[in-house]
Amino acid sequence: MTDTRDAALEQDRIMRSLPTMSRLCTEHDPEVFRSLLARIGDKWTLLVIGVLGEGPHRFTELADVIPSISRRMLTVTLRALERDGLVQREVFAEVPPRVVYDLTALGRSLQTVVLTLGEWVREHQDVIVAQRRTFDERTAATD
Repeated sequence: MTDTRDAALEQDRIMRSLPTMSRLCTEHDPEVFRSLLARIGDKWTLLVIGVLGEGPHRFTELADVIPSISRRMLTVTLRALERDGLVQREVFAEVPPRVVYDLTALGRSLQTVVLTLGEWVREHQDVIVAQRRTFDERTAATD
């Protein structure tokens, strides 16, 4: 009985020590926090980080590998990631110039999270598609 109670107390202590989203989004600078979540949670950012996690890529390689991304959106995404220090751009003095994009150390630290999220989506996408279908059918019947 004591072991179970001690384990429950320890679990409660651990849970209280973990950060909560409500605390994370209000500590420090809430605007920066939200802007970074928006950047990292963007579908194009997730895909670019995931692909660059496989190694350096040229712009055209990224455009070919990432489904449905426009060249403009790829440019905007890469610039934003470079600005945030997640991606580095290297220009080689060749004719024509060759530009290669790669993750920085900071970007690599995000890669694990991105791949974990991607794996979760892959594992649950069929269930979510079924849930969407059920919801849409139910709401269509009530309209």
